[in-house]
Amino acid sequence: MTLRQAFERAWAQQPEGAAAFARRDAAAARKAAAQRWTADAPSLEASARTDRLTRSSGAREYEAGVALPLWLPGERSRSRAVADAELATVDSRVAAAQWRVAGQVREAWWTLQLARLDASLAEARRASAAALAADVGRRAAAGDLSRADQHQADAALASAQAELSLAQAAVAQAQAALQGWGALPAAGDAVPGERSPDVPVNAETAVTHPALAELSDRVRLAQQQRGLAAVQRRANPELTLLTTRERGGAGERYGQTVTFGLRLPLGQSSESGIRAATAQADLIEAEQLLVMEQQRIAADIAAQSARLTAARAAQEATARRASLTRDTRAFYDKSFRLGETDLPTRLRVELDAFEAERQNARARIAVDQAISSLRQALGLLPE
Repeated sequence: MTLRQAFERAWAQQPEGAAAFARRDAAAARKAAAQRWTADAPSLEASARTDRLTRSSGAREYEAGVALPLWLPGERSRSRAVADAELATVDSRVAAAQWRVAGQVREAWWTLQLARLDASLAEARRASAAALAADVGRRAAAGDLSRADQHQADAALASAQAELSLAQAAVAQAQAALQGWGALPAAGDAVPGERSPDVPVNAETAVTHPALAELSDRVRLAQQQRGLAAVQRRANPELTLLTTRERGGAGERYGQTVTFGLRLPLGQSSESGIRAATAQADLIEAEQLLVMEQQRIAADIAAQSARLTAARAAQEATARRASLTRDTRAFYDKSFRLGETDLPTRLRVELDAFEAERQNARARIAVDQAISSLRQALGLLPE
């Protein structure tokens, strides 16, 4: 399993992804509603009038018609603009949610890789300490080394075993964290790192960042909603078309008339002020969040770029140290076998060599992790 596969499994379980299709359908329905010729669905009107309960002279009147809600001036075009902004916001919201999930999966992924590395190195140290303790035990039995030397070797083995147990516990904890995202690479899986970004690393590269795209769409949506609230200051007028069929008394012929009516609300709607104030507040909040996020992302890109440079320099230094301590360990191992070096010195050299190997291995992982963090800061998903 690769990091990309782990991310895809994690994203498949997220509620944002599951609800994305429904949100797009809702936004598309709003857009379709904004393209209608009337502000709302027409309504049917019907009534009947009779004098049967009073004079009972046979007077009858039947009336039927439709009422058509009309758009306010500019309301239809602004409603379409709001619907378009909502549709764009759905897509950018999903992309930003993917980016946030990617950051959490990346963190859990590299925590597990470091834990597994530490466990592997701890097992190698335990095996080396066990071999040394066995050798010391044989030599102590032959009288070449003292019981104190054997106790020191056994203590070093016990320390290595304790460190291995702690490392294995850390692996279990890191596995549980990553498994909570629905992904867990097998113990023997290769762990290829992500490649370095192909784009220049500066603040300008963040213009298409998912978090900024989401906030930019929120700003545009708030602007359109404010514009819509500005024209929705009163209730929608209604055009009424009625047909009336009536007679004045029994035996008379029915007459039919057609009535055209227009209802124009006077004064502002009680809700218009609330909508306008809410839209203005949403716009101010979105604009301020966008500015803050731009600053944060620019700082994060600079920090992660510096982190990668430092990680690469540290990896070169730890590689040199590991090579030197490896050679030193071989020298002292031979010297110890010949009886020219005491056990405390041999144990110190062994510990130094192990620490150098651990730092070098962790430095290699740190470079891959720094590349992954830089890609996250740039808004790039795992590859």
